[in-house]
Amino acid sequence: MMTDLLLILALVVLAAFFWQLRQMAELSRLFVEKECVKQNVQLLAIAMESARPSVGGSTGLCWKAKYLFEFSTDGMNQFQAHLWMQGRKIQRIEWPIFPEPEWLDAPQARGSIGGSCGSRRNCNSGKCH
Repeated sequence: MMTDLLLILALVVLAAFFWQLRQMAELSRLFVEKECVKQNVQLLAIAMESARPSVGGSTGLCWKAKYLFEFSTDGMNQFQAHLWMQGRKIQRIEWPIFPEPEWLDAPQARGSIGGSCGSRRNCNSGKCH
């Protein structure tokens, strides 16, 4: 009887920790998406790098997690940054040094598809000068 109670209690605690990790993953994704919009970069991917139980947070026991996210400034280069969380609170975010996004320097399509003749000059009568 006591063994069954302890087993059920252990399962409830494991389920609560799993649920907290899922909430943290969702919050980190939302936070990183907003930060990428502020930094004018494109979010490529986000993943949990590490997680460990910790004391603190609003419930006493919580997870301390580190997330790795990848972003691009121009659609070609890729950079990595980190986000730390304790429980449902963002502790800090660490960005690498990266160049300002310059979308005008990104590769552009050449050719006549889409109304462009592939020249930087004005196209009159469909022929490039």
